[in-house]
Amino acid sequence: QSGARINISEGNCPERIVTITGPTDAIFKAFAMIAYKFEEDITNSMSNSTATSKPPVTLRLVVPASQCGSLIGKGGSKIKEIRESTGAQVQVAGDMLPNSTERAVTISGTPDAIIQCVKQICVVMLESPPKGATIPYRPKPASTPVIFAGGQAYTIQGQYAIPHPDQLTKLHQLAMQQTPFTPLGQTTPAFPAFAVLTVAGKQRSSTTLPFQAITIFPCICPGLDASPPASTHELTIPNDLIGCIIGRQGTKINEIRQMSGAQIKIASAMEGSSERQITITGTPANISLAQYLINAR
Repeated sequence: QSGARINISEGNCPERIVTITGPTDAIFKAFAMIAYKFEEDITNSMSNSTATSKPPVTLRLVVPASQCGSLIGKGGSKIKEIRESTGAQVQVAGDMLPNSTERAVTISGTPDAIIQCVKQICVVMLESPPKGATIPYRPKPASTPVIFAGGQAYTIQGQYAIPHPDQLTKLHQLAMQQTPFTPLGQTTPAFPAFAVLTVAGKQRSSTTLPFQAITIFPCICPGLDASPPASTHELTIPNDLIGCIIGRQGTKINEIRQMSGAQIKIASAMEGSSERQITITGTPANISLAQYLINAR
């Protein structure tokens, strides 16, 4: 009815992304229909509720981070203008969405206020196109972590490790043949675990994670040396992504240091270079976990 192209992302995630494409009039009509549908659902749910005030309709837009500055305006002037002229509440998230260069913009209010707000946001986005490449946000499927140790797969249930079916153990053994780590029982003190995600009924192994980082299963790791030798690993990160690794006032990099137990140094920006060097020092397990957490950011 709106004339817009509408795509809804796959359904095995806790949240899904609705992408609306087309001329601005078609986009506004689609947003209007979605906003009124949400209000209808709120009204229907109110009939079975004891709440006296009706909650506002709320939408969460996914916007390239490079356009958020224009949306906020100098000293917050633009976002204040949008709030005052539309009557909608607008909040721009401080952090980027996981594994992306996009930020969430939350709009709430009446359907009419939301439609006017979306119109003004679209005008700003057309006037200020995104700068550089955008890494889109993709919701991750809900999954139960799977840990591998001693050639056996385990799932976490409460504080216990429960043996997992044979096919995952076989997957782990196959993956171990592709990794430089030494299996448990041999002399090298660090060995990998694989976080396995279930995607549409199929198993997929993610990047390696050191098992020593998971402290609730000390009984699965007999004979591990408590102080393996330290080593150093270096990686380069594009300048435009370094901010999401450091975080506001260094909160994220400090979190990564604390979780991984590794020393992490970020070199100063070099004139004319588009990359920054990160030096990670620690045990192989510390380095592996630090790399995993940096890649996840």
